Amino acid sequence: MSMMIPSVALLTRTSMLATHQSFRMISSSSLPQNLNLKDIKFSRTDDGIAVISLDRPVARNAFSKSMAREFTSIVDFLRDDRESRVVVIESSVEKVFCAGADLKERLTMEEHEVGPFVEGLRRMFTGLEKLPMPTIAAVEGAALGGGLELAMCCDLRVAGSGALFGLPETSLAIIPGAGGTQRLPRLIGVARAKELIFTADRIVASRAEAIGLVNHAVPAGEATSKALEIARAIAKNGPVAVRMAKAAVSAGMQCDLATAMDVERGCYAQVITTKDRTEGLLAFREKRKPEYRGE
Repeated sequence: MSMMIPSVALLTRTSMLATHQSFRMISSSSLPQNLNLKDIKFSRTDDGIAVISLDRPVARNAFSKSMAREFTSIVDFLRDDRESRVVVIESSVEKVFCAGADLKERLTMEEHEVGPFVEGLRRMFTGLEKLPMPTIAAVEGAALGGGLELAMCCDLRVAGSGALFGLPETSLAIIPGAGGTQRLPRLIGVARAKELIFTADRIVASRAEAIGLVNHAVPAGEATSKALEIARAIAKNGPVAVRMAKAAVSAGMQCDLATAMDVERGCYAQVITTKDRTEGLLAFREKRKPEYRGE
């Protein structure tokens, strides 16, 4: 635990301050034109909700090298984007969220190429997990292997009733390699996670909701609409406050309670001087909706 404390201290005193000071809602609503996307669609609503749509039907949204590069480029853009207040990840392909890694492409790789590719996926998913704004996975259909690992990197998960979750890697004589062995037990507990991983079993949306793997199980076809409903509820709140709340929870969960309280203190300090905090108090007094600008 002592190894975690310096990084947490650095987070609260340095990166938190930088996050607040650099956060301004820029005037342009245009998206970058240099992402060169083929297997992923990327858009943003007027109220600051960024939508990433996986769109590789030929391989059930399985991540190839090129698709992974596209996803990474979007994550890199969002990391410094100040217009996007919430990110929703969905699938444009019927009956599948993401089938994980492209195993057909994997068969063409030399043995020495496999490790670096999986490491790239691990870094990509960690980059998603560390985005400063909240992220929501809207899951319809199968989220297996890397597909589930992708969903687990999001802050919230919504599943349609036809969704299917699992980490089938042991049935292929490998193990989950993009964070599955670490994130799943943190979400549902060690014993349940071990059972799912050891057996390579698959579970439906209602079971996933019951064990805490997803926040909401909804009728089939309604996962994205529910995710957008949640996203709109988040986006109307103070952007700096939401980002600081995410940072406080995420960093605090990695350390002991006393250190976590210091994390919260550091995050709270970043919202005290914001114009949004003043706007919130004035709106409350004047009985009107606040107009937050991320300042």
